[in-house]
Amino acid sequence: MATQKAKAQRKQRAKVNTATAGYRVSDELWAVLQPLLPEPVNSHRFGGGRPRAPDRQCADAIFYVFRTGCQWGALDATGLCPHSTAHDRFQHWVEAGVFLQLWQTGLEQFDELKGLDWSWVSMDGAMTKAPLGGEKNRSQSDRSGQKRGQAQSADRSARGPNRPGGRGSQSTRHEVG
Repeated sequence: MATQKAKAQRKQRAKVNTATAGYRVSDELWAVLQPLLPEPVNSHRFGGGRPRAPDRQCADAIFYVFRTGCQWGALDATGLCPHSTAHDRFQHWVEAGVFLQLWQTGLEQFDELKGLDWSWVSMDGAMTKAPLGGEKNRSQSDRSGQKRGQAQSADRSARGPNRPGGRGSQSTRHEVG
């Protein structure tokens, strides 16, 4: 009975994840990317260790994150590559300048095909305030100086610069009585 259940589960799984199949690195892109990748170095002290994940599989996972904007941790559910492996490889490739070289190669290829008109280049940017950031010159609050989450001292005495243990700015309370 257990073997029938296992066979049924195996039949339901697809060999290629249809959700990620469209995000795989194309053969043309891989032909450009592969020569830019640094040579793998085995850092294991005895020269052994776990077999290295293929660069193409890691590239599929990295470009999946680029194109979808998903978090690295979500890669585990896709079956492309473990998220830690993909992120480590991404960091290694960034340090090696792979993506900068890929961008430069893409610009050169586009320049050969269509031509780049470097005389017409613009750069855009904006420095604005946050939309709900508030104004600088707002009136003082009527609330006490105590912030949310700050507990009041047990003796509830005023603490000031001249009192022991206090840096606060609360005024001294005088009881009339």
